Amino acid sequence: MKRVNISSGAVWEDIVGYSRAVRIGNQIEISGTTSVDGEIVIGKGDLYSQTIFIFQKIEKILREAGASMNDIVRTRMYVTDISKWEEAGRAHAEFFRNIKPATSMIEVSRLIDPELLIEIEVTAIIQE
Repeated sequence: MKRVNISSGAVWEDIVGYSRAVRIGNQIEISGTTSVDGEIVIGKGDLYSQTIFIFQKIEKILREAGASMNDIVRTRMYVTDISKWEEAGRAHAEFFRNIKPATSMIEVSRLIDPELLIEIEVTAIIQE
């Protein structure tokens, strides 16, 4: 099976040595995604807004890889304050209420920028 690396063009991809997404066959893995647009954090102080923005970014990446949100089978959400889980959960449900992928929400002590409240990874498998 052919490997396809998908880049977002972020400078960090070459510095750290990663791809925004990797597709092999019908499986797509999307790297941890945050609510950064260029160098600006979208939704500062608002976990719900950051989560929505991230899933919108993920949706664009999936389209580029030949998939859709319906192909997502797994989400992993890393939050800096688990007491606000309902905000992230509400945003997650707006995208996945009918899809219902396997998911995890894990509290972490911090992310790379203190203004980031959540980072999300997904796995998608394109249904033949």
